[in-house]
Amino acid sequence: MSRNPSALAPWQVSLGGICGLVLTLGLARFAYTPLLPLLQTQTGLTDADAGWLAAVNYAGYMTGALTASWLDDPRWRWRLYLGGLWMAVLSTAAMALSPSLWAWALLRFIGGLCGATGMLLGSGLILGWLMQQGRRPELGVHFIGIGLGIVLTAVGAWAMAGVFADWQWHWLGFALMGLLFLWPAWRFRPPPPPPTAVATAAAAHSGSRRDFVLLLASYFAAGWGFVISATFIVAMVEREPALAGLGPWAWAMVGLAAMPAVFLWDRVARRWGERQALMMAFGLQIVSVVLPALSTAVWAELSGALIYGATFIALVSLMLALVGRRAPGNPGKAMARMTLAYGVAQMLAPVVVGQMAQSSGRFEGGLWLTAAVLGVGLLLLTAVKK
Repeated sequence: MSRNPSALAPWQVSLGGICGLVLTLGLARFAYTPLLPLLQTQTGLTDADAGWLAAVNYAGYMTGALTASWLDDPRWRWRLYLGGLWMAVLSTAAMALSPSLWAWALLRFIGGLCGATGMLLGSGLILGWLMQQGRRPELGVHFIGIGLGIVLTAVGAWAMAGVFADWQWHWLGFALMGLLFLWPAWRFRPPPPPPTAVATAAAAHSGSRRDFVLLLASYFAAGWGFVISATFIVAMVEREPALAGLGPWAWAMVGLAAMPAVFLWDRVARRWGERQALMMAFGLQIVSVVLPALSTAVWAELSGALIYGATFIALVSLMLALVGRRAPGNPGKAMARMTLAYGVAQMLAPVVVGQMAQSSGRFEGGLWLTAAVLGVGLLLLTAVKK
């Protein structure tokens, strides 16, 4: 699997980055979502337990983001990204070994670390490479990997449900799928940045400390909105008797909407500006949360899934590209500091909403709370100077 990464063509670097996101997010994080109903049925996992496992996963993600925010050495950023590719496969396979909540918590934590390496270090390496090559510094193509990972986990869970009865085989099946993406992710890995490519995170501030704090708080709200649907959307759909069996398809629609959306939002940002594009994405994501809170009809649930898939990807790609471009020597470090706020929300939100669902037996209260948090994020964004 060895190859000189400095001799890669642009399409190879892009393909390697996409496959890296499929591994570190699609498997290490998103496989949990379509498998959650099966885990709850066969292992007795409660809504509260599910929320805590999601929180632990994001604790790992935040730990990885914090580590990335400290790293100045580009060689170490590169090495940790490569290690995350392998650990994504291994931690996914290890989920099949024991139904122990504590063992799962440890593995979900490791999966969160993997997600940070792919999302922050990998994206930073790709963005840095694009800027070094004189290409447009956008991450739309790269973030296809997020939507593709969602689609593959949804389709994979649906396909394995007709073949394997036990939950352990589903995790092993996803690990085997991961090996298919490990090869191109490793072979076409982005080259390590030059040792002199070190920049300060102050360059990530959008004009002033006040604006940076506002963006940080707004990104916290985006993280809250992202994690609730990413964790519970399949469980919410499957819990409605009229929608039983549609959970994996709702999750697949999230991914299908995310893949073309990355291109469309880049174009929206070019025409109207990044702040306006982010505000539009916030508004639409509020709609995606309110629809299933208002109605459990098929059209409401699936429309919410489509809009969610098309907007969460915009909030991530536009915000990370925005701060990464302001730190060309170390975009991964700048992204990581923004992502710490995103990670805090991802730790808190599933615990709060999981406990609310456990108490009421319904998710509507958590959805309305999520819509309110997203509304605050939108208001904060309006106060940022252009």
